[in-house]
Amino acid sequence: MSSITLGMAAFGILLVLLALRVPIAIAMGLVAFFGITWIRDFHTALSIVGTTPLEFSANWTLSAIPMFILMGSVAQSAGLTSTLFDAGRVWLSRLPGGLALSTVFATTLFSAASGSSVATTAAMGRIAIPEMLRHKYDPGLAAGSVAAAGTLASTIPPSIAFVLFGWYTQTPVGALLVAGILPGIITALSFGGFIVFYCMLRPAAAPRPTETITWADRRRALAEIWPMPLLILSVAGVIYSGFGTTTEAAALGALAAIVIAWTRGTFSWSMLWKSARETAMTVGTLLIIAVVAVVFVRFLTMAGIPTAIVALGGSLHPDPLTMIFFTAIILLILGMFLDPLGIMLITIPILLPLWRVAGMDLIWVGVLFVKLTEIGLLTPPVGLNAFVVRSVTGNTIPLGVIFRGLIWFMVLDLALVVLIVFVPSIATYLPSTMN
Repeated sequence: MSSITLGMAAFGILLVLLALRVPIAIAMGLVAFFGITWIRDFHTALSIVGTTPLEFSANWTLSAIPMFILMGSVAQSAGLTSTLFDAGRVWLSRLPGGLALSTVFATTLFSAASGSSVATTAAMGRIAIPEMLRHKYDPGLAAGSVAAAGTLASTIPPSIAFVLFGWYTQTPVGALLVAGILPGIITALSFGGFIVFYCMLRPAAAPRPTETITWADRRRALAEIWPMPLLILSVAGVIYSGFGTTTEAAALGALAAIVIAWTRGTFSWSMLWKSARETAMTVGTLLIIAVVAVVFVRFLTMAGIPTAIVALGGSLHPDPLTMIFFTAIILLILGMFLDPLGIMLITIPILLPLWRVAGMDLIWVGVLFVKLTEIGLLTPPVGLNAFVVRSVTGNTIPLGVIFRGLIWFMVLDLALVVLIVFVPSIATYLPSTMN
């Protein structure tokens, strides 16, 4: 059996294992280890498995991930999620679908302090969904608005997805993070516009609240959310201006979140310990999967798969639009069965050589890639954000109702992908102005 045949067979075995619900780290690890053993020998495979964790975890760029996660965890523990939703509620509740609109507003701002779609969805779901259900909102609209808005954390900086994409493709992480700002804002505006339009057509889906809200309430709510713009500017400003690296901006953001919690009187050592423990658990999970993925990529390299793909791409002369269509089909299909991290770690080693042969701008590709994996967070049967919403509501909203509420949001996301394909400057303009 040739190395290339072995590599293709191993990839097929990996997909079968994932279809059987074998955890992605175990599946990739087993395939990579036995594949390297077959091509080389047992001692080589053992040596690679032994040295890869240190080589990977010592990467300076990736050290931004725990800082971003810590920043989001502290911000949530400091009560910023509830103040954001309250501010949106008192200012927007009189609009059609005001509470759902408030959810999108609050989630968009909190996404700029989180970086994790799952964490953002869980945090906002606990606050927003009970409030919407209390006001007799349609359960599908309530759950769908939270699950869909939660995906914004993958686009708006700080985005863990962009950090990993930048590391794997050797693309400047700071530029990728800045590239996500405009698409993230456009996504949030489109979600908000749809909610207003939908609730104008179906007023029964979002009854207007009867409580009286004064201008004093509105001013008080704005005064409560001042830390969030400060936190956002402290991170995005450092990255955009070039004043510091992405890791330094992440560290500054984590420190700023702690200082904000202290000034608000919500800081405690137990809160900081809880946030640090959550960060360690999340980062540990990410690193285990990522390290195994690096071993898998080394196996594919030994098998000659990247070289064969480059040769194939050179003979086919793929154009960027064809490659984007091909990438979208793969990601949308895998998104029905895998989480975004798994999709990224499996597909990038295969697709990256083709993107380079086609001469594609990897910042533009990165934004499209993350947008497409966002859709995977919403698509059945394994839409992760839908399951998160069901979990935080105590399984009171059926999964079918949640997916029903997500249909139009997925259509909007697909339309935005098409828009970015034909108007690349949406993704590339801001990075081109960076220092």
